[in-house]
Amino acid sequence: MDDSPKPDAPDAFPAVDMRVGRVTEVQPFPEARSPAWKIAVDFGVLGHRWTSAQVTHYSAEELIGRTVVGAINLGRKRIAGFTSEFLLLGAVGTSGEVRLLRPDDGADPGDPIA
Repeated sequence: MDDSPKPDAPDAFPAVDMRVGRVTEVQPFPEARSPAWKIAVDFGVLGHRWTSAQVTHYSAEELIGRTVVGAINLGRKRIAGFTSEFLLLGAVGTSGEVRLLRPDDGADPGDPIA
């Protein structure tokens, strides 16, 4: 049995700042080791941020204008010379494909996820 201390989930959840965003730009990312896109997302008053995501089963056209959920306070990460500024959230299926999370209609860029 693992007796190590566990964070209290209700207290830890607010530490991750998750926000609604809208994809505004998608660029190829041929330098990445695994197929990926460079994706710009508008987070409303929080501004635009870029990320790299291995979601190439979505076309660029499918992604542009799509609402998404991003964790925006996890720090920056350098990936093949590109700075990823947030984590795009999705569900990972048994095949390994990431299905992006999407809020219902009416959620606006910058809205916090609760």
